Amino acid sequence: MNQVTILLTAGGGAALPTLIDKLRAGGYRVIAVDADVNAAGLYLADRGYRIPFANDPNFLPAMRRICDKEDVRVLVPLVDEELLPMSQLANELGIALIGPQAPFIELSLDKYDLMRRMAAAGLPIPETRLLTQGVSGLSFPLILKPRVGRGSRGIKVVRNYQELDAYLSSAQPGQDATLIQSYIEGAEFTVSVVVWRDGRVRAVVPKEVIDKRGITKIAVTRYNEAIDTLCRNIQERLCANGPFNVQLRIDPSSGTPLTFEINPRFSTTITLTQAAGVDELGALVEVALGREPDPSAWQWREGVTLIRRTLDSFIDVKNYDERRAAAEHIP
Repeated sequence: MNQVTILLTAGGGAALPTLIDKLRAGGYRVIAVDADVNAAGLYLADRGYRIPFANDPNFLPAMRRICDKEDVRVLVPLVDEELLPMSQLANELGIALIGPQAPFIELSLDKYDLMRRMAAAGLPIPETRLLTQGVSGLSFPLILKPRVGRGSRGIKVVRNYQELDAYLSSAQPGQDATLIQSYIEGAEFTVSVVVWRDGRVRAVVPKEVIDKRGITKIAVTRYNEAIDTLCRNIQERLCANGPFNVQLRIDPSSGTPLTFEINPRFSTTITLTQAAGVDELGALVEVALGREPDPSAWQWREGVTLIRRTLDSFIDVKNYDERRAAAEHIP
């Protein structure tokens, strides 16, 4: 039986070394791609390729050639800008995409539209509006962030009118592209919601964020009934039908979890979800390939703590030179 080949994007991502190792240990062949030829994953996977950025017209043709050449059967996009093009490519090639369905991806990538849909569906969120709508009636501190963006890029906390005025004086035109959200002081959680095309939620794994610097550095798995219920309601009402990540804070006065963002993909804390017992990537690959895992695959442990650190890897220079030469050539 031939090895199944899985392609992961974001070859330089924090979680990629662990994901590559785990997939390879499970018997899969792994291809990693990234726009940066120095991305570590390109040298840790079975094969690595440098690719154009997702907004480049050559992106899809390059990805199509890689998939054909490497006989890729499963695509795992991990960069927001790639999600919709990769969904299109998976449909075109008839291969599995490990991610939500396209309508949910499109909704989640527009943070304002997402918040409006959630509010209309009765899903609790912080007060959210466009910057052009002003701050009348809102209490400081406030969060300012791009309507379309990823990670913590462009996010600013303003604690009074002076800081808001300073932000406005330096802001670029097009303030309708900026969101205002009420800042919630309570505990922050990043949540893996493991679901597939049949709409059945296999697992909800909340992870309390202890330290976050762009990406989560320290987090711990904690069960929270209200979070579990909320995430199942998100799937029921918005129909992701694929894995997604919910970012929320707990309102300290009511205990209500308030969603401030949804990532329609795996987050970098997927490694903590795996360590707690739910291999959300590996198990969903099995489901996508028609092999339903044992029910124990969806059970997880509380109190597992992620301490994110760097880890050095070493390969022979001849191996490195060969891999770099291969990776540098955009297919």
